[in-house]
Amino acid sequence: MRRGLIARSRVELPDAVFDARLERLRASMHGLDALLLYTNNTRPAAVSWLTGFVPYWSEAMLVVARDRLPILVVALTFRVKPWIEWTSRVGEVMHAPRIGIESARLIAGHKSDATVGVVDFDHLPAGIAEDLREAGPRLAFSDATNLFAAQRARADPAELMLTAQASSIAAKALSGIEPLGVANEVVAAVEREARRLGAEEVYVALAPDLARDRRLIRIEGEPAFGRRFAVRASVAYKGNWVRRGATIDRDGAGTDATEAFTNAVAQLPSDHALSQFSSFVVEGCRTAQPFEALMGSRVLAPRLPSAGTVVSVQACIEVGGRPFLIGAPALVGAPGEAASIFP
Repeated sequence: MRRGLIARSRVELPDAVFDARLERLRASMHGLDALLLYTNNTRPAAVSWLTGFVPYWSEAMLVVARDRLPILVVALTFRVKPWIEWTSRVGEVMHAPRIGIESARLIAGHKSDATVGVVDFDHLPAGIAEDLREAGPRLAFSDATNLFAAQRARADPAELMLTAQASSIAAKALSGIEPLGVANEVVAAVEREARRLGAEEVYVALAPDLARDRRLIRIEGEPAFGRRFAVRASVAYKGNWVRRGATIDRDGAGTDATEAFTNAVAQLPSDHALSQFSSFVVEGCRTAQPFEALMGSRVLAPRLPSAGTVVSVQACIEVGGRPFLIGAPALVGAPGEAASIFP
């Protein structure tokens, strides 16, 4: 369950932004009568991008038709209806305990043998898939993941602005870290500052002693800090997620690692420079997951991000035999243009 305040700013996200995204998506629905997009608190990104809705808990299904505003079918109680309507750009909010049944009925009621694309079909819960087939036995379902991802890939001005704000929040929250006290105090300080600056959600991971273990983990207990430790903040602002990471070195080193990281990121979507590091991963949002591994030293089937895609890059860089963990969000440039890291 989420804990941060989820509110909508019509200055940052006016209706026109969602309307333009919807029309772009509809224009790509060749041969489809409707689209279905599933959302829950761990897979919120597709529905959030299209409507602004982010669930605190439970689940919902967005029904996108060609000729009317999307309908959001939620497995939430009626008491949250005013909040959903206030924070979301949808035509109607419907409440149903079995969202698959209600979604299929909505589509079949207009056309019993409609062709329906399902975004992120492979990750749709089995029970909902069964309910869709039960309530719409003549509906023809197909996977619309690539269709949606192609329209979602290029960031519009609103997404760039909100990503920059999320990146700024994460950077400021990490900048005040003091390598003193216990690990839980560092985690609490980063989260407190990020939320004070307006983050909807923030997750903090630590590698308390890079000389012993390079893995970033959720901290339990009070591990001791080594001479170098790393902190990563994953921050959401108005539905836009970024990751930033930094290594704190008590000896003051790390400038060479930061420079190497910046130069490598600039070469995206090529991974030639990044692949020379100990490890790296490039994450982006294609559909429902805020962070999906697109490329990386452990990614077996890479998906090269296209021009205009917002990504978060993390790398382990060794300088003088010492590892440094660094991460930042970036915008992939057009062919011949360098990718740029968000400040």
